[in-house]
Amino acid sequence: MPRMPYVDISECTACGTCEELCPGVFRLSEELGYATVIAPHGAAEEEIQEAIDACPVGAIRWEEEA
Repeated sequence: MPRMPYVDISECTACGTCEELCPGVFRLSEELGYATVIAPHGAAEEEIQEAIDACPVGAIRWEEEA
């Protein structure tokens, strides 16, 4: 089953690491104070996993697509 990245906004600290590593998928909103997924398939899963692994607070996870 396909999966997509998910940012738990209650945990996100808006550090910008995910956007820096994977700008085609993540966007940091300084106005909102957290990152969002702008294009869940905007990069290879390996690149997305790198951003997930680099998140200092573990706010990004995979979730199964419906």
